[in-house]
Amino acid sequence: MGDKRIKVVVAKPGLDGHDRGAKVVALALKEAGMEVIYTGLHQSVDSIVNTAIQEDADVLGLSVMTGGHVHICKEVVEKLSAEGASDIKVAVGGVIPSRDIPTLKDLGVAGVFPGGTPIDEAVAWIQATVN
Repeated sequence: MGDKRIKVVVAKPGLDGHDRGAKVVALALKEAGMEVIYTGLHQSVDSIVNTAIQEDADVLGLSVMTGGHVHICKEVVEKLSAEGASDIKVAVGGVIPSRDIPTLKDLGVAGVFPGGTPIDEAVAWIQATVN
């Protein structure tokens, strides 16, 4: 990637109104030298995917606290593929039961970060995945 900064779109899909974690992650990624675009609350899958494509994101990070992570991730991965943007890596964090991690990986989610995952782990994963 040379000197190009890693670009990450952080998104809060659906009706989930809890964004403290997403904001903490976004700040940590910025502090790690990444360019971060935070989409704000209550975003549709279409708007999230469109933002990731328009911003030429390397990673699309979804923050899901509502339990709809499998359905949302499936929609996001399918929409990225339909738009010819399956090179954008999808990561999801939030309230994610360990039993759902294999399903998410099978859907094409590259990184899964359940609540309590150290932020440094997510930063290192993004750096390793993109570079």
